[in-house]
Formats: sequence, C-alpha cells, structure tokens
Amino acid sequence: MTNAITRFLRDEEGATAIEYGIIAGLISIAIVGALSGSTGLGAKLAAVFNSINTKLVIPAAS
Repeated sequence: MTNAITRFLRDEEGATAIEYGIIAGLISIAIVGALSGSTGLGAKLAAVFNSINTKLVIPAAS
C-alpha cells in the first residue's frame, strides 16, 4: 500500500497537463485582450473592412 502511495506522489504526469492548461489559458487571455477594446486589433480590422465596404460600388438591380 505504501508503495502505491509513494508512486502516486512521485508521478508528475498530471502536473504537466495542468501546466499546459494554464499556458493555453494565458494565451487565450492575451488573444482576447489584443482583439478587444476600442484600440485593439479587432477595432482596427473592423475599420479597414468598413473602409473597403464604403469604397465598393454595387450596381442597382434593374
């Protein structure tokens, strides 16, 4: 029984999965932060697409 407990305490495989989860969470927070807000990348992309949209001429249907 004590052998199983010591093996469990020395096993670090679960810790690695938790570390990867934390890294993925931090990356997703950084992406959301970069894309959100009035000065973020998302707002700048929206402005570019709006500019393109206003310059496109769509012929009227007859």
